[in-house]
Amino acid sequence: MKKVTLFPAWRGAGEGHGWGWAQCVRWEAGKGGPSRGLECPLWCVLCRGGKERLKQACQRGRGALRLPADMLSLRLPQLFDIHQVPKVFREDGIMSGYRHPRSSALDCILSSFQMTNETVNIWTHFLPTWYFLWRFSMLCTSLDFLTDSYTWPLLVYMLLICLYPFTSSCAHTFSSMSAEARHICYFFDYGALSLYSLGCAITYGSYAMPDCWVNSWLHQHFVTIGVANSLFCTSMSCYSRFVELQFPHKSKILRTAAFIVPFLFDSFPLFYRLLSCCWGSCSPSEALASHSYHLLFAFLTCFLFASHLPERLAPGRFDYIGHSHQLFHVCAVVGTHFQMEAVLTDMASRKDWLMSHSSLPSFPATMGVLVLGILLNLGIIGIFSTGLPRTPRQSTLAHLHQE
Repeated sequence: MKKVTLFPAWRGAGEGHGWGWAQCVRWEAGKGGPSRGLECPLWCVLCRGGKERLKQACQRGRGALRLPADMLSLRLPQLFDIHQVPKVFREDGIMSGYRHPRSSALDCILSSFQMTNETVNIWTHFLPTWYFLWRFSMLCTSLDFLTDSYTWPLLVYMLLICLYPFTSSCAHTFSSMSAEARHICYFFDYGALSLYSLGCAITYGSYAMPDCWVNSWLHQHFVTIGVANSLFCTSMSCYSRFVELQFPHKSKILRTAAFIVPFLFDSFPLFYRLLSCCWGSCSPSEALASHSYHLLFAFLTCFLFASHLPERLAPGRFDYIGHSHQLFHVCAVVGTHFQMEAVLTDMASRKDWLMSHSSLPSFPATMGVLVLGILLNLGIIGIFSTGLPRTPRQSTLAHLHQE
């Protein structure tokens, strides 16, 4: 005696397929019969013998898919502890989650989708790159960057705030290919940051100068000094990597100073405007509020970069999420957002006054300076890259085998 039960079953796309009614046949113990309606493995598990039929259906499905062998054998890269990698790859307070020091480019890209001690560093600057590109594209639809020279300083600034997080993300992605590649990746990272400081100097000199400083000696030479600061920043930060292993504290001081000097110089106009408002010489504005938030996050960024907190207090606890470099990235991006908003507000609200009291920005003083800064910084990076000591591949692999 058999009992037939109908279930809705999906038989696939195409003519004659789709949803339909599948039969599930139940037998009493010791009896058998025709196995009609068991073409759907989802429902045949409810019947006697359904488990075996489900296995058969899965095997047929694997054969139908025919995935490439390379895809089936693709594995995420192996991770290492701090004592298993050369010193040049080690970070203070980070005890695990290190990638192979001779990773291939594909391994580096795959590691961005694997939880390592660099994964959050990669994504906290890669995703904001697209946010700034989106904001830039919106500005391109509302402003005339081609013919309106008043917008050229903003054009330089927007290009550079898209460049520096993208360069940082790439540096963190490919820094484990070799010791030399690690240094060169961060050379470009430092160069992008120094160019960002130059972009700030160009933008502040055009839109954020206090009224009483406009046309002064400092205003006229602000961008020139910004170029010098950019070259100083790249040179000092690249040099700091050469003394990092022998004198880590000296290296940290040099690298921190390399970024603080351009920041302080670029921010002088902001400090003066904020202090003037505190003394009652001006009324608070939306731009000054955004500048204040930017400076707050900039100081927090500097503190996190220099202190290595919280991982210094609890080594190994923040290897993957929550260590200082990740927080440093987040604060830097948030600060840049507020800076961008402040620049846009200053640019719009002070346009009439600035155009009537100072000359319009010129192409050589904006895009020309940017091109010059890029070429000079690339030259510095090239000089330091050629001076890197070459580490034989065998020595790196031998270090891993010894550990």
